[in-house]
Amino acid sequence: MIDRLSIEVIGYIKSCFTEKFGTPRQAGLVPSAKARLRLCEHFKRREMVRGLEEFSHIWIHFVFHQAMEGGWKSTVRPPRLGGSRRKGVWATRSPHRPNFMGLSVVKLDGIEFDHGVELLLTGVDLLDGTPVLDIKPYLPSSDRIEGASEGWAAPELEALEVAYLPEAADFCSAYETETGVPLRQLISEVLREDPRPPSQREKKEMFGMRLYNINVRWQVSGNYCLVRSCAKVG
Repeated sequence: MIDRLSIEVIGYIKSCFTEKFGTPRQAGLVPSAKARLRLCEHFKRREMVRGLEEFSHIWIHFVFHQAMEGGWKSTVRPPRLGGSRRKGVWATRSPHRPNFMGLSVVKLDGIEFDHGVELLLTGVDLLDGTPVLDIKPYLPSSDRIEGASEGWAAPELEALEVAYLPEAADFCSAYETETGVPLRQLISEVLREDPRPPSQREKKEMFGMRLYNINVRWQVSGNYCLVRSCAKVG
């Protein structure tokens, strides 16, 4: 019986999400979220991705690397339940798992070979620097199960309405012109899902997150979210 394995990292994620706060809790919630999967030296071989470009979506097996220091937990408080009720870790998608492994379905926009092998991804929930363990094509004919139950996770949070102060909107427009990155759309998609911890959702204070090299600050009142400022950092 095997009770310990050695697993090799095959690549790393370069993502628009540079810190945990603001990173979506599930893949696909933020369609504008982009990332690159850069394969490591031993695995950046064209033949290993031959035929992958024929698929629209792929499975990414990865490691929740920033959760490892805090260790794993047998029960967790899912944000979907307001952070007030505990569920067994294996009944959740919490990063605080015994092997800290995650699984996401993301859109494959293309494959580039200019600098080794890089997969272009959208709709990601992956933090910058995430170690990747495996890649598989997504097969809707078998991977999608009609009538599957969502258990306790079924209730959906009401999406926030997102608005911008003029100076924040102007910054987004200038940034998009300069870089081609749809910054305003990305910010809106992230904030609609309300990234605040459940324990802080009654507070009126300013919140901040970093997307790419941009610090975004906003406030929430009821179901209304106002983006107050955007500024480059670093």
